[in-house]
Amino acid sequence: MYHSHWTRPLATTGLGVLLAIAGAPEAALAGIQLQPHRAVYDLGLTDSAEAAGMTAVRGRMVYEFTGNACEGYSVAFRFVTQVADESGNTRVTDLQTSSFEEPAGKSFQFVSKTFINQQLGEETQGRAERTEGGIDIDVKKPKENQVALKRKVLFPTEHLITLLGRAQEGETIFVADLFDGSETGEKVYETTAVIGPRREGAGDVGRDAEAAVGEIGASAHWPVTISYFDETKGDGGERTPIYQLSFLLYDNGVSRRLVLDYGDFELRGNLVEMTKMTASECKQ
Repeated sequence: MYHSHWTRPLATTGLGVLLAIAGAPEAALAGIQLQPHRAVYDLGLTDSAEAAGMTAVRGRMVYEFTGNACEGYSVAFRFVTQVADESGNTRVTDLQTSSFEEPAGKSFQFVSKTFINQQLGEETQGRAERTEGGIDIDVKKPKENQVALKRKVLFPTEHLITLLGRAQEGETIFVADLFDGSETGEKVYETTAVIGPRREGAGDVGRDAEAAVGEIGASAHWPVTISYFDETKGDGGERTPIYQLSFLLYDNGVSRRLVLDYGDFELRGNLVEMTKMTASECKQ
């Protein structure tokens, strides 16, 4: 998972946004074959992190990706964190999302629920349709609303495939506007991805589970850092991203060695389980 629905998990705690990913219909044209899979990541503070007001953060992220380039792709994503403060209080945030992206990026359907200490805190549901020169967003929850965006905006699936294509071409910077159904279902993020040099083979296991890394395979991969910016904040000069995600991105769409930077603290995501799923045949 590289993902833009790694975005949003900590949003209701005031800690930032995370990222969800899917595959893309252009995969066959670009020579990119995305691997349907289920990945599990254990989360904790990085060694250098100093989280003001927090004594501990731990959690787990589960990402399941299925589908193909002809029928579209589905993503089921769950992100659970437990935060302990200096007073001994704990707060458990549980983000659950599901999405479906049609072939050729024709539409993007999304549903998400966020529970705080097992109580429903937020719920978002909607659909975005591709139009000539933009997208039309139809939000059902938290409140009904329609938004028309007349500019180029990528869905998560398109973003991933384009990023992989740029990486394969040796490019180092990729800038794009991204819509993934975040927050109230109307949010668009300006993103900048920095792509490192291509690496061959599985790479160092590091803190990830050896068996999980072995399951990915010895594919080419790239170190990537994606910065997310709020388009409503800042009119000029150098802006500070509201969130950054760093990871190793493999050419089959799988990600590992995550670092989630929320500004005032960082989380590390260690890949602990990786299960490949059978890819359905694309009859087209």
